[in-house]
Formats: sequence, structure tokens, C-alpha cells
Amino acid sequence: MSHAAELPAWAAWGVSLLLLAGAGITLIGSLGLLRLGSFYQRAHAPTLGTSLGTALICGASMLFFSLLQMRPLLHEVLILGFVTVTTPVTLMLLARAAMFRDIAESPDGDLARPHEDK
Repeated sequence: MSHAAELPAWAAWGVSLLLLAGAGITLIGSLGLLRLGSFYQRAHAPTLGTSLGTALICGASMLFFSLLQMRPLLHEVLILGFVTVTTPVTLMLLARAAMFRDIAESPDGDLARPHEDK
């Protein structure tokens, strides 16, 4: 038998809402990856979805296990810290690599700027 049956109804609703919200935001970020046009736009949507979605899912996990064990459990704070630090750094490195590639492939060695006359 699962120990989750001992969880109060208000906590079960809170955990459920946090899980659904986190999964929904992560899904929206994933759909942004599929729908947006350029690489730079595609890189932005999953980054936001991953960060906020992971925060909500970790919040649900912290609430669930803290109430079941009658003490605060903060293991998920480490996960949040790693995601918060690594996701923007990864986005920045990917964007810089793509920009370097775009500059290297352009005929004049500079990014094309449609609003400027050359």
C-alpha cells in the first residue's frame, strides 16, 4: 500500500496543481521549440519552459515528501540550483556558437543586417 493515502486532501490538491502547472509550462516550451522559426527563437522557448516547469515540479515534490515525512525536505533545492545555473549558460553558449557559425558562413564575414544599407 502506498503512503500517499495518508496525505491530506488539501496537500494532494496542491501537489496535483503544481505538477500539472509544471508539466503544462514545460509542454508549452516544447511546443515553442517546434513552432518557432529561427534557431535563436527556438532556443529561447524551451529554456523558459524548462526553468519554470522544473521549479513547479520540484515544488510539488518538496510539498509531497515534506508532508509525508513530517519534516522539511530540501533535496530539490539542489536540482533547482543546478537548473537555474546551467540552463541560461547552455543557452548562451549555443547562441554564441550559432552566431559564430552565421558570421563564418556569411560572404563578407559579418552578420546580415537587413535594416542597414551597405
